Amino acid sequence: MREYCAQVEKIPDARALELLTKGVKLKDGLTLPAKAKLLETDPELPSRTPPIRYRANIPTGWISLTLTEGRNRQVRRMTAVVGFPTLRLVRWRMENLFLTDMQPAQVRELAQAEREQLFKRLKLKE
Repeated sequence: MREYCAQVEKIPDARALELLTKGVKLKDGLTLPAKAKLLETDPELPSRTPPIRYRANIPTGWISLTLTEGRNRQVRRMTAVVGFPTLRLVRWRMENLFLTDMQPAQVRELAQAEREQLFKRLKLKE
């Protein structure tokens, strides 16, 4: 399971969010249902270089999208299909690991408990 914060062009409506939660048809087939919600406030993220394109007359909104499958450029393709192209995309969570308080290119070693939980969730052996 992966959770993303996506800044999209325009403010997504309830219909678009509903389509994302049910699954959308992409060229490589129907996506599995996802959890999608409009974020009420912009997430606190480091500035991006180069900045995303800015258009004074086109607002942007942020959505949280949680996926249970991983296809190539899936979030970008899903938001485009429902009419709200992705401008900025940040992976916020992987399984039980939240990426808050980390800067771009920053890494940290997982604690033993985190590793064990992740391996158990993914049914892997250490």
